[in-house]
Amino acid sequence: MEDQQISPVDVRGSPAKEQQAAGVGILLQIMMLVLSFVLGHVLRRHKFYYLPEASASLLIGLVVGGLANISNTETSIREWFNFHEEFFFLFLLPPIIFQSGFILAPKPFFSNFGAIVTFSVLGTFIASILTGLLVYLGGITYLIYKLPFVECMMFGALITSTDPITVLAIFQELGTDVNLYALVFGESVLNDAVAISLYRSMSALKGQSSDQNVFTFFLRFIETFAGSMSSGVGAGFISALLFKYAGLDIENLQNLECCLFVLFPYFSYMLAEGLGMSGIVSILFTGIVMKHYTYSNLSEKSQQFVSGFFHLISSLAETFIFIYMGLDIVMEKHSWSHIGFIFFSIITIVLARAVNVFSCGYLVNLVRPAHRKIPMTHQKALWYNGLRGAMAFALALQSVHDLPEGHGQTIFTATTAIVVLTVLLIGGTTGTMLESLQVIGDTTEGHLDGFNRNDGFVSSGQEDEGSSSNRFKMRLKEFHRSAPSFSSLDKNYLTPFFTTQTGDEEEEENLMPTPRREVYSTRN
Repeated sequence: MEDQQISPVDVRGSPAKEQQAAGVGILLQIMMLVLSFVLGHVLRRHKFYYLPEASASLLIGLVVGGLANISNTETSIREWFNFHEEFFFLFLLPPIIFQSGFILAPKPFFSNFGAIVTFSVLGTFIASILTGLLVYLGGITYLIYKLPFVECMMFGALITSTDPITVLAIFQELGTDVNLYALVFGESVLNDAVAISLYRSMSALKGQSSDQNVFTFFLRFIETFAGSMSSGVGAGFISALLFKYAGLDIENLQNLECCLFVLFPYFSYMLAEGLGMSGIVSILFTGIVMKHYTYSNLSEKSQQFVSGFFHLISSLAETFIFIYMGLDIVMEKHSWSHIGFIFFSIITIVLARAVNVFSCGYLVNLVRPAHRKIPMTHQKALWYNGLRGAMAFALALQSVHDLPEGHGQTIFTATTAIVVLTVLLIGGTTGTMLESLQVIGDTTEGHLDGFNRNDGFVSSGQEDEGSSSNRFKMRLKEFHRSAPSFSSLDKNYLTPFFTTQTGDEEEEENLMPTPRREVYSTRN
């Protein structure tokens, strides 16, 4: 009887054990973060580009997870480090996406904006549909494990999401053409937004009648993307007006100014998520608008703080994600019985990526003058650097809950294999690829001289009109010359309205040379 009376004491003591276990888990996470940052610094210092920081973080997670399996502590480790897609989408991803939009250099980005949108929207759509169709055809011809059509389309959407972290870090270290950097960076950032919108649109089709599927999909995709972009831009403009007229840029209100600035991106993200739209798209455009308009309304000290703050938390989140991925890859249950599906998927995404890049590159070059065409070497670099990362992994993990057990597990296993292969193989060979394509060593100077202020299109006197015999190309070029440019709209109306600067002051700032480490840094 006395022994039975002691048991409640044991029960009351269990929270203390849980707290101790949580403390040990947090300690291990901090130790892995420290190890990852130190190892990344050593690798950069010795210019060892075969193992980038992201790959090193992923390997650390793989090693720790493997040791946990060997030591029979997998159950407790899983409780400490389990990769929750909700935690990823709500806490880790927002600062990374906001920082991506916040550090965009406006001149190279908007000079290549048409190409970036073509690659990220049209190209991602092409690659997604092509991947889904090929996987479906492979299933109905009994070459690989068969999945329903909509689930193949969902797999095509999630696997087209690219991750530029590893590649851009090497681009920054080696020095590449600023336009190539802008294409890779801009395409990958918008690509994530488009991919997740496609995945959610495809997921919404499940259970609907087939005759309404196509129309519903296009309607849902346009609604999600346009609505999310509008909410993000709107939140950014509201923040610009608030900081312009609220009078917060004085010494004793600096803390309030910084707090409000930090809260606006999360407000944008959660607003879009709460309305059933894409928080990723929303916070991305919030970052672009807040950097272009709101940032100049801050005091100098607040500008320094918010720049350092978002760079810090985005770096921590990026490293944390790759460590988490490594741990979860080892500890999660996988379906390795369909190896053919994995190899077929790898071949499919390579082919779909090639169709995406080279077809969109051809379309972009149709409307560009001769001296502004995207070189084939840049297109090859863009194709090669389409590695998959955290976004594809998180969506695949979500598909385990969205789809039947066998189907979701197969997709997750294939995505896991693709992520590990591309991060380690492509990330480790990016430097060699850049050397072979001879795009290393270019600086940021001298590549924007051919652009005027009309979004990168040159005046008629600079174009070689006689070199084109295509009437369609001539009409497109004439349209671009006659259309009012965004730069003119921004200079004459938006900048004076939303900031304390004039358009001329903003223009002078954009023309000033900016160190690449400050503009393009993703992981210093």
